Amino acid sequence: MSDTQTAEKEDQTDELDNQVDDMDADASMDDDGMIGEGDTGARILNQAEIDSLLGFDDDFSDMEENSGVMALINAALVNYERLPMLDIVFDRLVRLMSTSLRNLTSDNVEVSLDQVSTVRFGDYMNSIPLPAMLSVFKAEEWDNFGLMVTDSSLIYSIVDVLLGGRKGSSAIRVEGRPYTTIETKLVERMVNVALADLSSAFDPLSPVSFNLDRMETNPRFATITQAGNACVLARMRIDMGDRGGRAEVIIPYATLEPIRELLLQMFMGEKFGRDSIWENHLTHELMKTDVYLQAILGELSMPLSRLLNMKIGETLYFNTKPADKIELRCGDFPIFKGPMGQKESQIAVRIENYIPPKKD
Repeated sequence: MSDTQTAEKEDQTDELDNQVDDMDADASMDDDGMIGEGDTGARILNQAEIDSLLGFDDDFSDMEENSGVMALINAALVNYERLPMLDIVFDRLVRLMSTSLRNLTSDNVEVSLDQVSTVRFGDYMNSIPLPAMLSVFKAEEWDNFGLMVTDSSLIYSIVDVLLGGRKGSSAIRVEGRPYTTIETKLVERMVNVALADLSSAFDPLSPVSFNLDRMETNPRFATITQAGNACVLARMRIDMGDRGGRAEVIIPYATLEPIRELLLQMFMGEKFGRDSIWENHLTHELMKTDVYLQAILGELSMPLSRLLNMKIGETLYFNTKPADKIELRCGDFPIFKGPMGQKESQIAVRIENYIPPKKD
């Protein structure tokens, strides 16, 4: 066979292959991009649609945490807004700290609450800007721990104010060195004041004592719960003139579990679900209530037939003696006991013993 015939056969073979490929493509895909009758009938997703489904976009600043897989990841977190009393507790903490820090520093101190949010403990510990001082405190009545984080700006500001630094001059910061014993002790004084105010903020709900357990500078040594556990984070700004910094209080939900039912109630009035005006009025009116007491001189049991046959002038004999103590009752409840006597031609009973109520 000549070279010319061989080239013609190769050209015919290539043309036939191209026609078969075109027929396969037409059979598998229609004009709308759908798989043909021989396949499953599902549309193929492109990369942009896959990213949108998973909650990832090209512009990470516009990424929403409540879309796609991110919503599933964060579904285990408890929203702090389900505990409405926490906002009231932290607002009360801010007011108390403003007064306490003014007394501590003898300076004009302004404390403001920036944000109350819910975070994972591990994510928060990884986001702490170092250097910082981490104060681990224990809630004695709840038998669990919390954390208070003080940033370097506030540390140097507190040290400068307590040691008599001049107003209008910024605190000198020496980064990259550990905090000295004097700095640690001065910050510890401020933390103890803040923890006492935090205890007072929770008092109307449930009495609790927050005591400082230890102070750390390495987040690894300040682990108080598992990394995936949800925590309540309160960010506060403390300003002392032109000086100041940030303090953050983080409390795990496990710590708040003993008073969860109290934190779920709605806030009413200026008190924690209480109205002091009506309480005082009700107490005042109760004190003016008339109470009737009965002096039981004696008791006797007899058959009903004898009671029905009793006549006027018949005498009943009791076992009570003049030296016996008489029981005073309010309704069916015994209240007091005392001896019987006479005063100004009237029978009297002197109260000597209180009868505690019987427990069911």
